[in-house]
Amino acid sequence: MKVNWAGVFPAVTTKMKADQSLDHDAIAAGLERLLDSGVGGVVMMGMVGENASLAPEEKLTVLRIAKETIKGRVPIVSGLAETTTASAGRYAKEAERIGVDGLMVFPALTYKSDAAETMAFYRGVARSSGLPIMVYNNPRGYGVDMTPQLLEQLADEPTLACIKEETYDTTRVTDIYARLGDRYTVFCGVDDLVLESVALGVKGWVSGMANALPRESVQLLDLAVKGDYERARVLYRKLIKLFHLDTHVKLVQYIKLAESVTAGYSETVREPRLPLTGAERESTLAIIQETLAALKAA
Repeated sequence: MKVNWAGVFPAVTTKMKADQSLDHDAIAAGLERLLDSGVGGVVMMGMVGENASLAPEEKLTVLRIAKETIKGRVPIVSGLAETTTASAGRYAKEAERIGVDGLMVFPALTYKSDAAETMAFYRGVARSSGLPIMVYNNPRGYGVDMTPQLLEQLADEPTLACIKEETYDTTRVTDIYARLGDRYTVFCGVDDLVLESVALGVKGWVSGMANALPRESVQLLDLAVKGDYERARVLYRKLIKLFHLDTHVKLVQYIKLAESVTAGYSETVREPRLPLTGAERESTLAIIQETLAALKAA
């Protein structure tokens, strides 16, 4: 499937049983729920999907479940988070063999590469398969910034198609488009900057909290892309406290708790992450319930 880089692409949570093993049935059911809500694609095993906590065979199992469940209805994009160029290339080939439609590539983990090393890494991955690539740009989280200047130097790699922009600076959207035109599609990668990003030309969104509220997330993006900012702002303001949770270090726990409340899936996370407890859990639940009450009052 050719990836249409537009719409809401949830960064799908990886459902687990109480013993932290993969819950195959829940992964499949969760994907069906997202598709029923009108998402444009899915990102399996991004950071929200706990990629770095999964064993190599578990990652391939998640991709096979997605492939068997989705059956070509929307594009499947796999997160790729590896420590070396060689292992990243091997994973890209395996994902292509399984039949996913694209990759979301993190910078090489555990090492803060300089500009030359970053470009060499992405060139290596780009040439390892024929899959189109979304560059995951989160310098706050990973210490590597894929700047417009670097993107310009990589523009001759045809499989580099898209960038998940997560610098928390919306001016970057304009800088990329001003410098490079439509060479790359820019996706919003931060839930609480989505409306601002659409105003600057973005039409795609990798969302964490779309796991909890997929239908409302699709509605929000659709309203904004159509230019109905009056209605979009009303909905955005109801969602914003929940969306702010997407920017915290414990976003995986927050998102899984919200998804548990709205859809009944397990909160289980892979250690060293631990489930929320005490006052932190109660304050998160209060935000979730406040958001649901605001949506219900509409």
